[in-house]
Amino acid sequence: MSKKKLLSLLAVCALTFSLTACGGSKETGTGTTAGNSKQTTTDTSKDTAKAEKPKVGVTIYKFDDNFMSFVRRAIETTAKDKAELILNDSQNSQATQNEQVDMMISKGAKVLAINLVDPQAAPSIISKAQAAKLPVVFFNKEPSAEAMKSYDKTWYVGTTSAESGIIQGKIVADSWKANAKFDKNKDGKIQYVLLKGEPGHPDAEARTKYVIDEVVKQGIQVEQLELQTGMWDTVKGKDLMDAWLAKHGDKIEYVIANNDAMALGAVQSLKAAGYFANDKFMPVVGVDAIPDALEQIKSGMMVGTVLNDAKNQGKATVDLSINAALGKDILDGTQWKLDENKAVRVPYVAVTKDNISVGEEAYK
Repeated sequence: MSKKKLLSLLAVCALTFSLTACGGSKETGTGTTAGNSKQTTTDTSKDTAKAEKPKVGVTIYKFDDNFMSFVRRAIETTAKDKAELILNDSQNSQATQNEQVDMMISKGAKVLAINLVDPQAAPSIISKAQAAKLPVVFFNKEPSAEAMKSYDKTWYVGTTSAESGIIQGKIVADSWKANAKFDKNKDGKIQYVLLKGEPGHPDAEARTKYVIDEVVKQGIQVEQLELQTGMWDTVKGKDLMDAWLAKHGDKIEYVIANNDAMALGAVQSLKAAGYFANDKFMPVVGVDAIPDALEQIKSGMMVGTVLNDAKNQGKATVDLSINAALGKDILDGTQWKLDENKAVRVPYVAVTKDNISVGEEAYK
């Protein structure tokens, strides 16, 4: 073999070795890719962990509502380590709430938990949820029976509205019978003023009707001096009470409020007018048993209230929402029961000075 041919052969061998070495580098690259696959597996594991904590889209009609602030706290407490919340303040605007529902759907919520601004808007919310194939748990403001029947993945958590009015009526009747001094003009009738919640709200309508029906059922005559809406609000309750005191003065014998927030406003007005001092007294009752109202009962400035169990309403809402999001039976692993309207009904309880601890326990 000539020297020239030998050099050519060595060059070819060198080139072959080089290509083989490059092939080895490619396999090392594959090994790196396998490393990336391992990372992907780790990420999938994280995704699985997230799947076990479903994303729950929650809207509340307004955060600064006294009672709903406690329901919200219960929702957050119950959801801890169990679900990821997308929590929204609808600021008492149905248009805002509708936009929030769209946003929560786009963010991947697996279930919607809705405290409606306007109960009449339920069909629109249901339509959005149905299009996205998402379950809906309404709470505290009940949609119509027709709306609830329109979609099989719809449930409700709340109360039996009439029950709160009946229990409040019993508190009024019992206190009236036990305190002859409440009847200032000695005519045997309760001259009352009534602070109503939001017109059209099922709770407001039911409480307004059934509290008076129950008082009459207990054999007591009544005379309505005033009935106006305070929209569940403390300031509005105070303003109305100011106006009623200016108009009727001591002719008013009882103040009935659809909720504690308005009752507290009435108490503020009455205190400013000299009540609750020097034997000048006005009986006031509310509904909700929020902590501020419980303090007024203990100090003797409210006769009583009705426990609207925020803690258990919040808990039931989360329990049902998680089960719905995970595709489980809606009551799986819970203490709750559904009625014929696919609703969990959390019971009301009368609270007076005699059993104040019942109300206090509910807010621990």
